[in-house]
Amino acid sequence: MDTNRIIADIDTEISKLQQARALLSGVATKKGPAHPKSTEPKVAKPEKRKLSAKGRAAISAAMKARWAKAKKAAKKATKTATAAKAVKPVG
Repeated sequence: MDTNRIIADIDTEISKLQQARALLSGVATKKGPAHPKSTEPKVAKPEKRKLSAKGRAAISAAMKARWAKAKKAAKKATKTATAAKAVKPVG
């Protein structure tokens, strides 16, 4: 026998033994070259959601309004804080 063939047979046997050990211990292992492809049906990945241009524009407008409102509130808070410091009584 050819030594390469013997080595290939040994590798096949090792792979089978590793799979048997994994089944007995409950640990999944990577399938070796001696094993056929899985017969289990592949699970399809869920389709990625797509946002329409109209939806994207609506979200953009809402976020701009939110940022403007926050900026206005921050500006108002700064003005009231400055005014409170100015009215501070001398004691």
